[in-house]
Amino acid sequence: MQLAGHEAYHLHELVLGSANMVTTLSYFVKHVQDTELKSIMARQYRLHIQDYNLKVEYMQNPEGPRAEVPVPPLNPVLESFTESPVAHYTPYVPRADIQQFSDREIATSYLLALKRSGRETSWAALETANPSLRCLLEDGFVMNSHHAYEIWEWMVKHGYYPLQPASSDILNTVEDMYNSLDQPQPTGIH
Repeated sequence: MQLAGHEAYHLHELVLGSANMVTTLSYFVKHVQDTELKSIMARQYRLHIQDYNLKVEYMQNPEGPRAEVPVPPLNPVLESFTESPVAHYTPYVPRADIQQFSDREIATSYLLALKRSGRETSWAALETANPSLRCLLEDGFVMNSHHAYEIWEWMVKHGYYPLQPASSDILNTVEDMYNSLDQPQPTGIH
């Protein structure tokens, strides 16, 4: 399959990012202490390997990969999507002299890597003309999004990430800014 020059460069960057994700996650899974976080990351690690291999196969096979990116379902576990299950957030100060990452630092690093990978993958998909590559990248974005959500939930449950409802002032301001639009016919169409 022929790729446009910009598609080949995007794919190269995404494969490099996937390789880095696999390497980093391999290290994190071995060093994380929390059993729930370890389980989440180990499951996601296997999917990142599959995603990496599919991208490599796409680069090497003119017909594209034979499989699709493994898109896990989104399975929310928090009881509320606006209120934290913990009463207090754990303060955070970066450590300049680190010997080993804490679980919080591992989760934070991984979450930020997933967000970055998701942005880069979605951007590449929007710039891709090749339909099969575009679908592969769209699935990769959804995989990153669902993985990030699961890690974010773990962080929220442990007081490492804030979650609180919007104030009524903010909601009222936003609600007052917009009005519904009737379905008008575009001009020139009968």
